Amino acid sequence: MASSCSGRGGSRLIFSAVAAAVVVMILVGAEPAVGCYPRVFSFGDSLTDTGNFGFYYGNSSGEPALRPPYGETFFRRATGRFSNGRLVVDFIADTMGLPFVRPYLSGRRAEDFACGANFAVGGATALGPDFFRARGFNIGDGRVHLDLEMKWFRDLLDLLCPAGRSGCSDMMSQSLFLVGEIGGNDYNLPLLSRVPIEKIRSFTPSVVAKISSTITELIELGGKTLVVPGNLPIGCVPKYLLIFKSDNKEDYEPETGCLRWMNEFSEYHNKLLLAELEKLRKLHPGVTIIYADYYGAAMEIFLSPERFGIEEPLVACCGGEGSYGVSLAATCGYGDYKVCDNPDKYGSWDGFHPSEAAYKGIAMGLLRGTYTQPSIASTTSSCPRLTELGSSVEYKVLYDL
Repeated sequence: MASSCSGRGGSRLIFSAVAAAVVVMILVGAEPAVGCYPRVFSFGDSLTDTGNFGFYYGNSSGEPALRPPYGETFFRRATGRFSNGRLVVDFIADTMGLPFVRPYLSGRRAEDFACGANFAVGGATALGPDFFRARGFNIGDGRVHLDLEMKWFRDLLDLLCPAGRSGCSDMMSQSLFLVGEIGGNDYNLPLLSRVPIEKIRSFTPSVVAKISSTITELIELGGKTLVVPGNLPIGCVPKYLLIFKSDNKEDYEPETGCLRWMNEFSEYHNKLLLAELEKLRKLHPGVTIIYADYYGAAMEIFLSPERFGIEEPLVACCGGEGSYGVSLAATCGYGDYKVCDNPDKYGSWDGFHPSEAAYKGIAMGLLRGTYTQPSIASTTSSCPRLTELGSSVEYKVLYDL
């Protein structure tokens, strides 16, 4: 496997410490620092997909994320990302001096994956269609799920290590694995079909077990450092705020305006996931398993949006005319939709997926160590960008677009 891996330029992060110390980090095309992770492998759904959707389903699938206005903020074109710009995985790779993680389905040669690969696909589930079919709910047979993403990963190992997977042991031990976010669609699909929340709640142990078995397989293949995100606070999703709108003010969190019962469900998933990760840590003491608290990092935005330059945390930039920037008649890129003038002021891009501004805030919460257990920076002793991030208390992020 090719080992040279140059970074992607164009980003500048400026962090201000409380003591008025200013750390300036310019992420330009530099080789990864010694001790940093030289590659990233990621799995998941639309929150992590950097372009696989178009290759898997085809550009003629009708998915709006494959055409403008998606991608307009950073890339100036649609890249298959379900946002106006970058995702959490993009900020993680950039902080490590790596290029944005390449969609697996876009590559053919070993050298295409010198910096890792992304197996996430928009709409992917943790569990396969048979699980849902056995419970009277059909998600369709063509949907990507974790077992398929892991098959792709094993196929990639065969490509990278033609003499046998034992030859990939160094690569596996030195890589960073991002296992998710995944599981959200296992809940979204039945929620949108009005399956009772009590029944959906019964799916959670199986979802967590599938994430756990995937982590175990990656460890058995030689993975040593894995980041496992929890679910976002789905009660703050504009589309859900519209669909499940209530006249009972007790259904809403007074501090955020988010739907209380939906956020409680996200917390339930995360509680089970945390307990499972603790079991895995005891079973694999030589492996670092990092919980990424997407929920906590995102709630910072909903509680104090002004800290992130966001003025409309619960409103979609691209969508319909409803009170949350969404409607049942139009969606971003489809129908009679509208697009806001400045996506950086909005917490949601299209009513289901965060804006780049929100992803940026979540990513910084993770990279600074506040919302990772243990911190990513603590897993490597010579990655200056991560160390500097972890030592900053207050920060401001600026980008040259």
